[in-house]
Amino acid sequence: MAQPATEPARTASTARPEASDGAPPAGSPAQAAEAATGLDMVLVDAARGPLRRLVPPAGTALRLASALARKPDTVARRAGELAQELGRITTGRSELAPGKKDKRFADPAWSGNPLLRRAMQLHLATARTAWELIEDADLEWQDDERIRFTATNLVDALAPSNVPVLNPLSLKAAIDTGGASAVEGLRRFVRDLASPPRVPTMVEPDAFTVGEDLAVTPGAVVLRTPVFELIQYRPTTEKVRAVPLVMVPPTINKYYITDLAPGRSIVEHYVGAGQQVFMISWRNPDERHADWDLDTYGQALIDAMDAVERITGQEQVALQAFCSGGIITAMVLAHLAAVGRQDRVRAASYAVTVLDWSRAGTVSALMDREAVEAATARSRKKGYLDGAQLAEVFAWLRPNDLVWNYWVNNYLQGKPPPNFDILYWNADTTRMTAGLHRGFIDVAVRNALTQPGAVSMLGSPVDLSAVTVDTYATAGIADHLCPWQACYRTTQLLGGESRFVLSTSGHIASLVNPPGNPKSTFQVAEKTPPDADTWLEQAETVQGSWWPDFTAWLGERSGEEIPAPEALGGNGLDVLGDAPGTYVFDK
Repeated sequence: MAQPATEPARTASTARPEASDGAPPAGSPAQAAEAATGLDMVLVDAARGPLRRLVPPAGTALRLASALARKPDTVARRAGELAQELGRITTGRSELAPGKKDKRFADPAWSGNPLLRRAMQLHLATARTAWELIEDADLEWQDDERIRFTATNLVDALAPSNVPVLNPLSLKAAIDTGGASAVEGLRRFVRDLASPPRVPTMVEPDAFTVGEDLAVTPGAVVLRTPVFELIQYRPTTEKVRAVPLVMVPPTINKYYITDLAPGRSIVEHYVGAGQQVFMISWRNPDERHADWDLDTYGQALIDAMDAVERITGQEQVALQAFCSGGIITAMVLAHLAAVGRQDRVRAASYAVTVLDWSRAGTVSALMDREAVEAATARSRKKGYLDGAQLAEVFAWLRPNDLVWNYWVNNYLQGKPPPNFDILYWNADTTRMTAGLHRGFIDVAVRNALTQPGAVSMLGSPVDLSAVTVDTYATAGIADHLCPWQACYRTTQLLGGESRFVLSTSGHIASLVNPPGNPKSTFQVAEKTPPDADTWLEQAETVQGSWWPDFTAWLGERSGEEIPAPEALGGNGLDVLGDAPGTYVFDK
């Protein structure tokens, strides 16, 4: 029986349960989408350049070399094992085979052709030895994450599947098309290289149209400020819950991740469950807005709440925030608690949101002083952090899924990438103001939200323990950008009762998880103890999507049912235009 190649080992700090049912196949557009975004990426500036991702920081490299130098017997043993395996590969006796989820070598030619099989096995053997040596070095978690990040980029880049004359898919395409695939692949390569983010295109720019294919839930813009538009969605039920829901999307992407295609729209589901739903649609800023900072966005949330209360006549709202929007929301709630107005919020939800950055994954480990200074200097000079630069960094965090998979498809085979709504949304990049970028970096580097009073919001010291509204937090079991354990720690920072839900899949697929998928599950427990692993031991697995669980939880906190409003807007706030508004189209 063929022996599968050893996969990269995980350190204790980053270990997480394996994604099970509901996880998309490796190399698919859905898995690529899982790796496509996250707040963490604002912390590492693309100005460092792609070559820097192939070279670890000098200090980390020295500590790796020193650690291995202290274990000569171990190094010698690994070298001997590799030499023996290379001997077996040369003589055709090696049983090394790729893992079942490794789609790079799925074509039968990789196992049937003696030359290709040896090339594949050589790569797998070398990669396995690299992961074993990193594990043997037993570095501190930050150095371990850094060296794994570099090794992953190197190992993936050197895979024989990326070489045109070796990849059987490339050769077959060239034969079948009489060489036209090579010409088309070269054209696509030149086009992608000509402008940021200088990685293979993951979805064609005309694959979808916002307002026609995506973001089509009926509604209207009822408020427009220089910072955001407020969308009110049209009810689809005769009665609605009295307490309205205000949704706070990420500040580094456009809002319609919450309103994708019909049947895959979070907003559509909430409206169908009888919620009054309002959405903030952030403006795509430019150099004129360089000074917009955390306070600017915090005040924007307050302004949105004021407008919603005015339109609905209610004195309370519920909040649901996503990723970076969750940081702003938590800080605003701390401000409201400090000024005695926390009663304005009935309940709050945080989706894939990290508030405790003590060990928040690979990118947290990459936040050395040089990276931080480069990031802030770049955005300060331009007035913003460019979304295209961020997209490049996103891609290189998961090179197999987001770079080399499309390298083979687009360039070696000359094929267009598959159409996938999440990847289209991800490619529809936005900018982040220099002021907000600086604020997020400061919060993360100092881990300021874990220290009462270490940072302020609208003049109030932030103490998250003073936030006592009920909390619903979600995370993805395979999220490498916002690891679920880091998201779980949100339940320990905030006061009040918390419900934590661990969804299948990764960062984005854990959110876009509509009911109806027979493979979808989520895990939940009655209590949220201090330790995430203890919670996991107590959690039960529930079949289906977490969306109905959330609407049931929210419904219990959204007051009585009242007749649905017949018209949108009101009380002096008139309809300014149909959803999805105008800011969503800003480039």
